[in-house]
Amino acid sequence: MYPFTERLRSPPVITVLKVKLCGAIKLRKDPTISAKTLGSATPRKPVSSVSARKIKDNAADWHNLILKWETLNDAGFATANHIANTKISLLSENKMELESGSLASGDNAEKVHPGYSKDLELLCEKLRATLDGLTKIQVKMEKLSSTTKGICELENYHYGEENKRPPLFHTWPTAHFYEVSRQLSDMYEKELRLKYSIAEELAHATDHDLTLSYLSLWLHQPYVESDSKLLLESMLLETGHRAL
Repeated sequence: MYPFTERLRSPPVITVLKVKLCGAIKLRKDPTISAKTLGSATPRKPVSSVSARKIKDNAADWHNLILKWETLNDAGFATANHIANTKISLLSENKMELESGSLASGDNAEKVHPGYSKDLELLCEKLRATLDGLTKIQVKMEKLSSTTKGICELENYHYGEENKRPPLFHTWPTAHFYEVSRQLSDMYEKELRLKYSIAEELAHATDHDLTLSYLSLWLHQPYVESDSKLLLESMLLETGHRAL
């Protein structure tokens, strides 16, 4: 009974030894693994970490989203300018017709509402489509901020205090990426709300100076502060998208 039991037990032991020996041989033959590599410490700047890669991707996304925003903003300004010119032209025509007493009814019933035309309606729809595009961009900006906040929370979980963790890139602590993202996202959120207000009022404006003010506000984007480009470029420099 006992010898039979021993025969059953002995092969697994031999197999384990073979596995261990094969592993040791393989380790010795692998030229890419050295004692120095095995004994090295974790790099101080883990730029290849998941967090670093994600933040670097986010920085690139910020750059691309802002470029798309600027393109749509220019297109929206062109449409808004066309709306303003059309509106002014219609108001001038209606004024001349009223003065001459030739404002018609019946066949020209649509002109009972001063400043109305099919062309103006189409332009307003085009501007609303531009606003829809800007809204989608702003939603993506908000998601970037939320993602960066999640990375900060993950870093807090793993490292605890800020001064105990290494920077992911050069000098910025992880929390600073969230601060910059939050600042940019808030700027564009406020700017989007302003553009919605402009779009609602522009086609109904009857004062020439007020119309010009609306156009100026759309073009110059007062809520996108002057340091927004500096914030973006600093983030691109920190993450390696721009050469130092």
